[in-house]
Amino acid sequence: MAFSHNQTITMLSAWLLASCFFTSAFCLQPNVLQPFDLLYESGISAYYSNEYSKVVNHIEGALDSYATLKSIKVSCWLKCRHDHGFETLLSSSASLFDIAFFNVLLLRAYCIKECQTQQLGVPSMHQANIEIVNDFYRRTPYNYLQHAYFKLKQFDKAAAAAHTFFMANPEHVEMQQNLEHYKLMAGADEGNLIDREAKPHMEAFSAGVIYYDKQMYTLAVKSFEEALEKYYKADLECRALCDQPLKFTEYEYLDYKLPLYEALADHYTQILSCEHDCVRDLATRSGRISPLENYLPSHYEYLQFSYYKAGEYGKALQCAKAYLLFHPEDEDIVGDIEHYDSLLPDMINPKDIEPRKDAMEFMHRYLLERELLKQVSDAAGVRYYEPKYWVILKSDKVINRMPADAVMQTEVDSTVPGNNTTEQALREEIHEGGPVLYDNIKLVYQSEQLNGSHRVMMDEVITPQECKDLHQVAQVITFAGDGYKGRMSPHTPNERFEGATVLKALLSGYNGQISLKSAQLFYEVSEKARTIVESYFRLNSTLYFSYTHMVCRTAITGHQDYRNDLSHPIHADNCLLDPEINICWKEPPAFTYRDYSAILYLNGDFDGGEFIFTTMDTKTVTASVKPRCGRMVSFSSGGENPHGVRAVTKGQRCALAMWFTLDPVFREVERLQADEVMATIQEEQQMRNELDLNPKDEL
Repeated sequence: MAFSHNQTITMLSAWLLASCFFTSAFCLQPNVLQPFDLLYESGISAYYSNEYSKVVNHIEGALDSYATLKSIKVSCWLKCRHDHGFETLLSSSASLFDIAFFNVLLLRAYCIKECQTQQLGVPSMHQANIEIVNDFYRRTPYNYLQHAYFKLKQFDKAAAAAHTFFMANPEHVEMQQNLEHYKLMAGADEGNLIDREAKPHMEAFSAGVIYYDKQMYTLAVKSFEEALEKYYKADLECRALCDQPLKFTEYEYLDYKLPLYEALADHYTQILSCEHDCVRDLATRSGRISPLENYLPSHYEYLQFSYYKAGEYGKALQCAKAYLLFHPEDEDIVGDIEHYDSLLPDMINPKDIEPRKDAMEFMHRYLLERELLKQVSDAAGVRYYEPKYWVILKSDKVINRMPADAVMQTEVDSTVPGNNTTEQALREEIHEGGPVLYDNIKLVYQSEQLNGSHRVMMDEVITPQECKDLHQVAQVITFAGDGYKGRMSPHTPNERFEGATVLKALLSGYNGQISLKSAQLFYEVSEKARTIVESYFRLNSTLYFSYTHMVCRTAITGHQDYRNDLSHPIHADNCLLDPEINICWKEPPAFTYRDYSAILYLNGDFDGGEFIFTTMDTKTVTASVKPRCGRMVSFSSGGENPHGVRAVTKGQRCALAMWFTLDPVFREVERLQADEVMATIQEEQQMRNELDLNPKDEL
């Protein structure tokens, strides 16, 4: 493929314009979109100032801005992919292929940059902290909104916000109680509540299932077709949002400079993996972890029978053949196809009817991506595990009739390493009851009394004076959100959350901000707790610190009326709870390397704040522990021990929270640094002691 003089000038001009956007703030001055993170933070600030009208304005604005940001990114990506496709490369000669490829690449890059800058302004304006992005994913803004609307006596909007939050946080039992209260005040019923963040393709699919169950097949067809159209649209949008900067978090501390093709390969692999995983995202309901079983193929199975009942045998055959692309050996569908073949008019050859085009294109791309990802894994010497999104677990599938609850099941693949665990499995091979090492410590309750496994409660682990000294340390060195990337209140907007690490305590003592003796006490007490846990649970290897945190939760005055939320929602420490199916998924972003946990309380003069264990459904409380000075609760960190903290409604609750690992690779870096600081302090103390000689010794 040869380039004319004008084409070359066009290419160079495009690159120069692109450079303008890559290197300067922006070349145009558009009416830019307000950053959603700044609006959100302004809303939170107004919340703590009890300015509820401002809370609504700012957080509603943040939600609109966030949605608009995603919409702009998607539309720009789609436009530029259409305007600058790689189809032209097919006519390029081998010698000019690289130039043609990078020509398209540069034009597309410029196009996206120009499109986004015209509508968004400086790209960096919208690069929000990952914690804030996670808040929006978890629908946390609606938690603030529901309370603000309640304070403004706009109960219908409070109910809508609470419902939207609850749909993504079904374990939040207190929000359900709030919702019932708002519905009563607003006179609304469940049918009138709208999920403001509902996924359109799932809404249409659910409607189709309802029509199908009522044997209203014509309406079912309409809904399922709408669901498929919206699914494939959502798939494109999901893939567009995968166009993100290269993430290399494990090696950020290294000055990595890869050659061109290696850099391109690394970045493309990241994006390809994200795009391939859209199958999971689109099949996962908001707030859930695991995708719905057999979600996309189910559309075609429902449709094939609905079309059959509506008398459209050709379309039924197309859908049945589409389903076989996902499950080639499904005997029931093979039988359906034979039946549909017999119903077709003689002039139609069943072999001429192919599977639906949308399914064929999807599966063709999906299989190519899977093969490419497998090649990447093989090249890296890593075994590739393809998630089994379309496995059917039900053994009693009815021919030509799919039960309404079939899509509510989820996949449990016990063959994948590091996968999910059930309560029963985690109760096996439990060892505990070793010595507590210190005579003064009282063993109060073991697993049996705490109605679980691998749990223990001890009293008098530290003395009242040590509690007092550590509590005083907390008043000086803890800061809002410290230890959680500066988040003011990571678990509830009704409490102030403050914390400090052991390293911070030692540095504060070394610099004279607090008593050096008290700083050392934090270090020594946490080490004491570690040795107790290691001994009591009869561990055969060394237990290392994974994270050590002094944390205080303080009830915010004026925020306790009608409060039913938890200070810390029910969770497990090394896996992601899925309460609907009683499974804990041991996968990121959970701290999968944590093995044991311990909480040592410094005081008990507050209201609420009980530590609770629950079953995996997060609803049934199996044990409740009232904090007091010197009391310690310890337990294994997995799904066998879901736990949380009840609301602190008055006063301040302080404790030392400690997480441990058996894998030295995941030792707490700050703890290692604290060890070094502690060694320095001890050396200096020893030197001072040696210099502080008795005058009589000089004689």
